[in-house]
Amino acid sequence: MRQYLMAVHIDESQPGPGDEQVYKRVDAFNTELQSAGAWVFAGGLHPSSASTVVRSQAGRIVTTDGPFAETKEQLGGLWIINATDLDAALDWAAKGAEACGGPVEVRPFQDNPGQ
Repeated sequence: MRQYLMAVHIDESQPGPGDEQVYKRVDAFNTELQSAGAWVFAGGLHPSSASTVVRSQAGRIVTTDGPFAETKEQLGGLWIINATDLDAALDWAAKGAEACGGPVEVRPFQDNPGQ
């Protein structure tokens, strides 16, 4: 099994579907992931305005309020799952996109040579 990140992207300037509806669908999806043994971790994030970026610049640590990138879409939440291959991860991502009402990016974690 390989671990995959499923990152939910949102446009914070656009109204999303009603929170209660989304929470119910995502809870049902999370239960399905757990029942299938694919669940590793998941979480929703506060808006990007609550973020802080930490940089190392010439030996100094500099912190800045706000998102790292000035983009329309921001990271809204994520799942980390176990899947047999990319196709299985994409199947889960399709269900996740339906549940949360937003696009879901799928990326495999790099292999850890020490394990």
